[in-house]
Amino acid sequence: MLVEVCANSLESALNAEKAGADRIELCSELAVGGITPSYGLLKEVAKKISIPIRVLIRPRSGDFTYSDDEFNIMKENIKLCGEMGFDGIVIGMLHPNFVFDENRFWELGEMNHGLKTTFHRAFDWVPDPIWGLEWIQSMGVDTILSSGQQKTAVEGIDLLSDLHDMASSTVIMPGSGIKASNAHLFKERGFKAIHLSGVEMKQKLFEDPKVEMNSPSMLSDDSIPVSNFEVIQEVIKAVK
Repeated sequence: MLVEVCANSLESALNAEKAGADRIELCSELAVGGITPSYGLLKEVAKKISIPIRVLIRPRSGDFTYSDDEFNIMKENIKLCGEMGFDGIVIGMLHPNFVFDENRFWELGEMNHGLKTTFHRAFDWVPDPIWGLEWIQSMGVDTILSSGQQKTAVEGIDLLSDLHDMASSTVIMPGSGIKASNAHLFKERGFKAIHLSGVEMKQKLFEDPKVEMNSPSMLSDDSIPVSNFEVIQEVIKAVK
């Protein structure tokens, strides 16, 4: 069984390889489900990791419906991953009603530079996962990462098993909440791959900072923070 580790840093990637992982999904910011890592992280991981690496192509947190500018950013990042020699990419795009953004996905497929492709957990939002599997297979995607449209893969294991049984050319890779105590469930069901982060919180500070820097109010699946023209203009007027 292939074990893929979602690594959010060079340290995480090194630990995953040392532990015996077969592949890495490289990203940043696990707390929001992951976003595309920086060029610096890409460069260092490519230099120091020998197992296959797939890079998450997600320009921001929140939903999976992207503007034209965001889509152009995604294309540039895919081009960079191809130039840097990575094994593959991890992508997913939906319309606001949660159906696949077929035209854009096709466009990315046409310019993916030979990179292998995982369709990420945006799959867990699609209205019809059975049809979704058929469409993704028709696009030549080799892996679907999914929790079976539930919060954890254990909760979604029945749908995942159905998808696994129906899949012909695409690997169904369960992910979300997989750990040593439940990984055997997926092996027993015949899955060929599993996905986990394997993280634990590492203490970096030993006293509380004076001011909290995280902004929980900005963490949302159905909305994203965007700088507002009028708000900024009013502040500039007040000080200029």
